[in-house]
This record gives sequence, structure tokens and C-alpha cells, in this order.
Amino acid sequence: MALSKNIVTWYEGKWHRGNAPIIGAADHAAWLGSQVFDGARQFERVRPDLILNCHRIVASADAMGMVSPVTAETVFDLIEEGCKMFDADAALYLRPMMWAREGTPGIIDIDPDSTAVAICIEELPMPEVGTFSLTVSDYRRPRPDMAMTMAKAGSLYAHNGRIMADARKRGFSNALSLDIDDNVAETASTNVFLVRDNEVLTPVPNGTFLNGLNRQRVIKLLRADGVKVTETSLKVEDFAKADEIFATGNIAKVMPVARFEDRIMPDCPMTMRARSLYWDFAHSRFSAQDVA
Repeated sequence: MALSKNIVTWYEGKWHRGNAPIIGAADHAAWLGSQVFDGARQFERVRPDLILNCHRIVASADAMGMVSPVTAETVFDLIEEGCKMFDADAALYLRPMMWAREGTPGIIDIDPDSTAVAICIEELPMPEVGTFSLTVSDYRRPRPDMAMTMAKAGSLYAHNGRIMADARKRGFSNALSLDIDDNVAETASTNVFLVRDNEVLTPVPNGTFLNGLNRQRVIKLLRADGVKVTETSLKVEDFAKADEIFATGNIAKVMPVARFEDRIMPDCPMTMRARSLYWDFAHSRFSAQDVA
């Protein structure tokens, strides 16, 4: 899925221009879904927390039973190299990927040492603030004993995609999804927060959703700034009564929700505070101790 026309792809030791073919028709991933990926960002000449994304792609491969042929540091260096092929001011989506080429004699399970690697870098503008809307999905998040929830696995995103498609069909940008106990987990593509009486609350990680790197970073930044942040079980009713709602994720980093169901959300000072803190962090306007 090409996000733009300006793309570079690293594969088998060299860079290629465009949406390069990388997976063979007989590769294990092509028909059995053994692929993991990660996503990072370049914007305003910065690439915040990139090394964490690089460590996570290696961890995701390990969770799926692959053996990564490269280290996180190598992935980092390759992405840094690839970014230099674009204008320095370009907003970029940075996507390392790994997948299994071969299965074992049992076919369905993978051969761990057949892991392939590619890095795709594409131009992608940062989304504008102001129109992001949420509904509630009928589709549930799986438990760890139901799916590979501990990895950023491509196979999970077919389910996420139908959550998103249903939300957009109903006129919304995205949707809250619940776990099997009726707790809010996340949206189809982001972690989610609410604000109530100047306290920030967010679903506690329970294995049904990825504890996002941007989520973790925003929690640290708000707490360092004196804001009370609570990770807890939350219901849809909590979001319906919230003073503010915001999402965190790779594409937009921190995005205020302008509409939840039929409700137009009011001004969002805490969300914009979180967004400002993140931008200050991204541009290193903190000491090393502040951002640890």
C-alpha cells in the first residue's frame, strides 16, 4: 500500500526507488501472514524515539518466532541513511518490516532463520488538528491467548481495518474498540486518553492492545510536567462524560478528538499541553533527565 509517490525501499543490501517488490508468491508471509512491522516518523527535521521503534521491530520478530538477521542499531542506521535521500524538511513515514520466507516441514509454522528484512520510507504529511472524530466499534480486541497481540504484527491489522472501515462508513475518522470484558482498549490505529477534572486517564495495558511508544512517551512527559496520569480500566461511559479525549500514535503523535459520537468536544487545553510537550521533547527542548 503506497502512501505517496515518493518512496525509497531498502532490500537485500541496497536502496531502490519506488514501491519495490520484496515478497515472493511462495514466501510464508504471502499466504500465512508471518510479517511484523513498525512505524516511526520524521517531521520538522526530527525523528523522535526512532531507536525505540527499531528495538520494537526486533522484539516483534522474536515474538512471532523469527530470528532477526539485523540488530536494532543496524535498522536505525539504515533508516537514518534512507532519510538523507529526501529533502531535510520532508515529513516521512519510516517503516521497517520483517517476514518469514520459509516454513518448517510442518509448513504452517515458520522457519525462524528464513527472516527477511526491508525498510520502506515514504513522504507523508502530518495530519491537521481539528476534525478527528470517534465512534464506538462493535468489533472486539482479542486476548493474548487468541492472537499475537504482543507483536506489531501485520496479521492483526485486517481486524483493525474493518474497525476503521466501519467507522468511516458511519462518518467518523476512527472508533473505540473494546476488549471482551467491555473495557475500552484503543482505537483501530491509536492509543486513547481522556481528561476528567484535569486528570488524564488511559486504558491500562492488559494484553489486548499494544502499549504504544507514543503513549508511553506522552505519559512520561505529562507526569514530569506535574499532571496526574492514571492507567485504569475505562468504559465507553467514561469517554462519553470526558472533558477531553485525545489519541496518540505514530501518524499524528498527539491528536485531539473534535467529536465523539454526536457530541462536539469542547476546547482541549490538556490535549494541546500534551501535544506541546511532545513537540518540545521531539525538538530536544528538555534535559536528558526530563525525557528518560
